[in-house]
Amino acid sequence: MRAQFVLSEIGVGLRRNLTMTFAVIVSVALSLALFGGALLMSQQVNTMKDFWYDKVNVSIFLCNKNDATTNRSSCGKGAVTDQQKQQIQADLKKMSIVETVHYETAEQAYKLYKEQYGDTAIAATITPDQMQESYRVKLKDPEKYQVVASAFADREGVHQVRDQRDILENLFSLMNAMRVAALVVMALMLVIAMMLIVNTVRVSAFSRRRETGIMRLVGSSSFYIQMPFIMEAAFAGLLGGAVACGFLLLGRYFLIDNGLALADKVQLIEFIGWDAVFTKLPLVLAIGLLMPAIAASLALRKYLKV
Repeated sequence: MRAQFVLSEIGVGLRRNLTMTFAVIVSVALSLALFGGALLMSQQVNTMKDFWYDKVNVSIFLCNKNDATTNRSSCGKGAVTDQQKQQIQADLKKMSIVETVHYETAEQAYKLYKEQYGDTAIAATITPDQMQESYRVKLKDPEKYQVVASAFADREGVHQVRDQRDILENLFSLMNAMRVAALVVMALMLVIAMMLIVNTVRVSAFSRRRETGIMRLVGSSSFYIQMPFIMEAAFAGLLGGAVACGFLLLGRYFLIDNGLALADKVQLIEFIGWDAVFTKLPLVLAIGLLMPAIAASLALRKYLKV
């Protein structure tokens, strides 16, 4: 009987405050969708790091004859000599942190450049002798890049030591900035949602002040009187969480699998799978359920004297 009464009161409360309940659902849905999106973006960045850091190399570019005119002291004597190349390769192979060493000639570098940038205007002005020979070094631990850089950066015959991770870090920094921006917007939306929940509870408590007064007179407990209001907020929050879950599923489907179909168009990136999305859904639903319930419980202490 009591359960039936509580459920009927929940229905009455939702109907009386339909507009505000809808606003709560929308604000909770948007804030939790941003929260889930930020979590997924963070996981995507970590996935890309794991995928790429295992594949990127440290490149040791050697001096060519044109580098003698630059201010690089290590290239002051002109192009790298055969003896210097042999010594560099031997020292690389002695390093315990080095997994593999691949030597790339100027002709190979030129051919690769033409394949990648052959349609650009500057590609027509490049000749093979302008390209630099290099050693592509794969490390057992990519974090040990500085060990290689400090050992070879100022050596004669070496023009530059470059870690390819630097190129990726700009992309990762951008994605992390987007994640932080999503979290900031999410925080603002959560504040708005909490304010809406508190205001909805206040209006609902005021509109039912006669019923709650009678319940107090007949000796109903505080918990029993407050429960319909708390469950109204929790139900609205749960609906908002469910909508947010729908947004996350649709976002994964249209961005990666279909619609934009990034998985087919950008095959150099390993995207997060459906399992990553599904593991976030229970958390989103739990927050959607608990956050409004807690906010309503705190608001009732002020607006519903029991």
